[in-house]
Amino acid sequence: MLTTLSHDMSMPHKKIAMRARLVQLRAQAMSSSDQSRASDSEEDSGQAPAKLTTGSIPGHLVSQTAPMVIGVAAIMSIGLVDSYFIGQLGSAELAAIAFIFPISVALSSLGVGVMVGINSVVARALGEGDQDKAERRANFGILFAVATGFVMAISLYLLLDPIFALMNAQAELLPLIKTYMIPYAAGFPLILVIMGVNGVMRGQGEARKTSYVSITYAAANWVLDPILITGAFGFEGFGIVGAAYATIIGWVCGLAMALYLLSRTTLPFAPSKLRGGSIIDPATAILRVGVPAACSNAINPIGLSILTALIAVEGQAAVAGFGAAGRLQSFAVVPLLALSGSIGAIVGQNWGAKKTERAREAALYAGGFCIVWGLTIAAAMVFAGEWFADFFTEDPEVIDEFARYLQIAAWGYAGFGLLIVGNGILNAVDRASFALAQSFARVFLIMLPFAWALQSSWGSDAIYAAELSANLFGAVTAVLIVAFTLKRKTA
Repeated sequence: MLTTLSHDMSMPHKKIAMRARLVQLRAQAMSSSDQSRASDSEEDSGQAPAKLTTGSIPGHLVSQTAPMVIGVAAIMSIGLVDSYFIGQLGSAELAAIAFIFPISVALSSLGVGVMVGINSVVARALGEGDQDKAERRANFGILFAVATGFVMAISLYLLLDPIFALMNAQAELLPLIKTYMIPYAAGFPLILVIMGVNGVMRGQGEARKTSYVSITYAAANWVLDPILITGAFGFEGFGIVGAAYATIIGWVCGLAMALYLLSRTTLPFAPSKLRGGSIIDPATAILRVGVPAACSNAINPIGLSILTALIAVEGQAAVAGFGAAGRLQSFAVVPLLALSGSIGAIVGQNWGAKKTERAREAALYAGGFCIVWGLTIAAAMVFAGEWFADFFTEDPEVIDEFARYLQIAAWGYAGFGLLIVGNGILNAVDRASFALAQSFARVFLIMLPFAWALQSSWGSDAIYAAELSANLFGAVTAVLIVAFTLKRKTA
C-alpha cells in the first residue's frame, strides 16, 4: 500500500520532469536553429572572412597561384598570338609592334599598380576583421580605376607623336604605330576597370575568379586575331590595326565576366557603400600603396622603352628580334608573374591579422620557387632559342638577334622573379615606397648606365647584358629589403 501510494504520488513529478526536459530540448533546438540562421544571415550579409590567415601556407600559395598562372598565361599569350599573325604581314609590322609593346606594357603596369593598391588595402582590412572598411575601400578602388583609365587614355592620345619620336621609331613605321595606338587608347579605360575589379577579388583571395576574367578576354583575342589581322573566311582583315580591335573586343568580354563574378563575392560592386561617410580613408589608403606601386611597375617598361630606343640604332632586325624575344620571355616568366600577384593577398591578410610568422613563411617559400623556376626556364630558353625564333620570322638576322638576347638575358629570370615577388610583398605590407626605390635604382642606376656605357663596343649585346645585370641587382636588393621589413613584429 505504501509502495503503491509512493508510486502514484511520484507520477506527477515524473510528468513535470519530462515536460521540463522537453522544454529544454526545444530551447536548445531553437537556439541551434537561431545560430544557424545567424550564420546564414552573416554569409548573406556579405561577411568576408580572411580565409588566408589559417591553414597551410604552401597550400595557399599553390591554390592562389595555380589559377593565376592560367590567367597570366592567357594574358601573355595575347602578345604571342599578336606577334605571330603580325609577323605574317612583314618585318616592318613586326618592328612596329616591337615599339608598341613596351608602351602598352608601361600603361598596363600603371593599371597593375592601381590593382595592387586595391588588393593590398582590401586584404589588410579583411585581415583586421573590419568589413565596413573593406567594402568602402573595394568600391572606392573600382571607381578610382575608372577615373584613372580615362585620364591615361587621353594622355596617351595626346602624347603619341612625342613618345615614339623619343623611342627613335623610324619614319616609315610611324603610320603603322599610330594606326594601332589610336583605337588602343580609346579602349584603354576598359582594362583599367577590369584591373580594379580584379584587385577587389584578389584581396579576398579569389584568385580563381580573376583567372576566369583573363581567360575570357584572351580567348576572344585568340579567335579574333586571325580574322581581324590577316583575314579568314573570305574576310581580308585590317592588318596591324586588327590586333587593336581584337584586344578591345576582348576587354569588353572580360569586363562583363569580371562584373558578373564580382557580384558573386562577399564584396560586390555597390557604390552606395560610399554614401554618408568620408572617402578620405579609402582614397589615402589606396593612393599610399597604388601610386608608388604604379610607378614601380611602370619603371621596368619605361626602361624597356629606352632600351628599345637604344637598340633601334642597331637596325630594324635588332629591334624585331629584341621585341619578339621579349614577347616569348614574358610568357616564360608567367609563373613568376602569377606568384607576384598571389603573394599580396596571402601576406596582406596575415600581416593585417598580426600573424607575421605566416607572412615570413610565405615570403620564404615564394623566394625559393623563383630561384628554381627561373634557372630551369632560362636553361630551356638558351637551348631552344633559334627554334622558338622560327615561329615568329624567317629572317636570319632577326633569328640571330632573338637567340642572342635569350642566351644572355635569360639567366636573369630568377632575379626578376625575386624582384617582382619582393615588390608584391612590400606592397602588401604598406611599404610600396621601398618597392619603388629598388625598382628605380635597378633601372636608372644599373640597367640604363650599363647599356649606354657599353653599347658602342658591344653593340646589341650591351642591351641584353644590361637587362641581366639589372635583374641580378634587383634580386639582391629585394631579398635584403624584404628580410628587413618582415622582421618587424607588428604591422
